Amino acid sequence: MCSLGTTNRGNTNASQGASMKTTEQIEHDKNLRRVVVSSLVGAVIEWYDFFLYGVVAGLIFNHLYFPEFDDRIGTMLAFATFAVGFVARPLGGLVFGHFGDKIGRKKVLVLTLMIMGTGTVAIGCIPSYASIGIWAPILLILCRVAQGLGLGGEWGGAVLMSFESAPAHKRAFYASLPQVGLSLGLLLASGVIGFFSAVLSNEAFISWGWRIAFIMSAGLLFVGSYIRSSVHETKDFAEAKAKMPEVKYPLLDAFKRYPKMMVACMGARLIDGVAFNTFAVFSLSYLTQTRGLERSSALAVVMIASVVMSFFIPFWGYVADRIGKARVFGFCALLLGILGFPAFWVFHNYSDNYLYVCLALALPFGVVYAAVFGTMSSLFSDSFDPSVRYSAISFVYQFSGIFAAGLTPMVATMLVAWNGGEPWYLCAYLGSAGLISAACTLWIRHLNRKGFPPALPVEGETPVSEPLMEGESA
Repeated sequence: MCSLGTTNRGNTNASQGASMKTTEQIEHDKNLRRVVVSSLVGAVIEWYDFFLYGVVAGLIFNHLYFPEFDDRIGTMLAFATFAVGFVARPLGGLVFGHFGDKIGRKKVLVLTLMIMGTGTVAIGCIPSYASIGIWAPILLILCRVAQGLGLGGEWGGAVLMSFESAPAHKRAFYASLPQVGLSLGLLLASGVIGFFSAVLSNEAFISWGWRIAFIMSAGLLFVGSYIRSSVHETKDFAEAKAKMPEVKYPLLDAFKRYPKMMVACMGARLIDGVAFNTFAVFSLSYLTQTRGLERSSALAVVMIASVVMSFFIPFWGYVADRIGKARVFGFCALLLGILGFPAFWVFHNYSDNYLYVCLALALPFGVVYAAVFGTMSSLFSDSFDPSVRYSAISFVYQFSGIFAAGLTPMVATMLVAWNGGEPWYLCAYLGSAGLISAACTLWIRHLNRKGFPPALPVEGETPVSEPLMEGESA
């Protein structure tokens, strides 16, 4: 009887344990879904706000805020204000990454969304140069700085919320999902501008139509803030706070313990910024101003490529979990640099064939770029421990973005002008970026094979090195 009673009690305890585990797993799965949705929705809003500016800069701002210059100089000045946002992003990454490592990912993400949305709405309200003179471009730059500060802290937190909440063997896939926000945000920005461009006269669109797209961010801001307030903090951050001593300055600590990794990740990031701003931003100006493609048609090409990208980003995240993040990222970085030549050859010679133009953008931008951007989040996140991770990946992404992304539209404009309107200097520039990024990805893989620097130990414990990246062999 005693034996039977003991057995029954043991079975009861085991059942209760299984039930508790099931309950915990259900709650974890619910929170993971909320995290993914909140990160994705917030990322869509952030990228919509940020790249709405990029879409409009070369089409509208050169005429509205820099009318005293010829078209080419005005376009370069408009893209210069675009670059200002990228200069502000490292400061945003520095400030919000610091607090993200100190007080948590969730609280910071709500604040960055508000800053970004406010700057975007304000851009839609700035009078033209003809109305207030020099104050028009000054206010434009100040609002652009606000956008840059917000996005500087946004990207790192959004991908970390998903990366750190996911199971270890699915982290590349889940970290890729917020990255879909880029393609959806670009799709939304291009679609809204394309819609108003199509239904309004050119005079009405330039005068007030484009402003509606910016002011619409007020509604998106409210929705995004509400969704983000409902998620829990990540397990990685909670464990780091509980087990590791307080890090006073996370970014300085990251440079101290990961100096080579910081440089390697910034080099790997180069192709992402150059390729995106070549295909998604500069190609609009090239196709419309140099090759004579109608504006709404050029926007539709970018929209089609964005739809393709939305499906391929999570696909490449899934693949990276199985064959390795560095393998996917490095190979596709090199391939992306090479594909600039056939893409712009089609743009240059067959701009009157809409199908060819769509295919020429959809393959490198929608498929191959999706592999780079989709796996970059997990590749970088996997390279740093949780106590400094937010600061490290935010700085890597945003600081390198000044050179990799912010300057690209201006550089592209100059290279094409120097080559008499032909794009081959620009293609060589893109190819060089791909080669550098592929080499730096090999460096990241080499550093991870050697093992991470030890994480900060709890007092009295022996420091333990971080494991190799999933999918990588020793």
